[in-house]
Amino acid sequence: MHFTCKIQTPLGEMLAASDGSALTGLWFEGQKHFAAGLNLPGEAKKLPLFDEVKRQLEDYFNGSLRRFSVALRPHGTPFCQSVWHLLEELAYGKTVAYGELAARLNAEANRKTSARAVGTAVGLNPISIIIPCHRVVGAGGKLTGYAGGLERKRSLLKIEGVRLETLK
Repeated sequence: MHFTCKIQTPLGEMLAASDGSALTGLWFEGQKHFAAGLNLPGEAKKLPLFDEVKRQLEDYFNGSLRRFSVALRPHGTPFCQSVWHLLEELAYGKTVAYGELAARLNAEANRKTSARAVGTAVGLNPISIIIPCHRVVGAGGKLTGYAGGLERKRSLLKIEGVRLETLK
């Protein structure tokens, strides 16, 4: 059983999903991989978790929240989970290249992982903003790929104070 809730943000409507105790998804309406793995519409239910997600998103968008603190339970392969865990460690207002994430994963797991494989896992992130995949950029700081669209990625990085002129 999963529950859903629509959330209005300055960058458009989002769909939140929960298993009743943790957030399992947060997608911009119409983004790539929207609600992947869910049988929509799910049961609309007023959960305290959804109220907290809304509050924290409001604080993030107005610049007063730098780290989210809601329970997360994203579903994905073990490889995706390991990439998403690295994303959760990314500092507010900082960017990292796909290749650097691959190198970190290689060092942690003692295996060879490509930047492309990491990019695929980043793109499958089911919890936008809170698991900050928008902080990942291409080689040389190139502003690339975001399932929610590059304009949203630019907006999220701008909220976090990233100097966009340094990104290509």
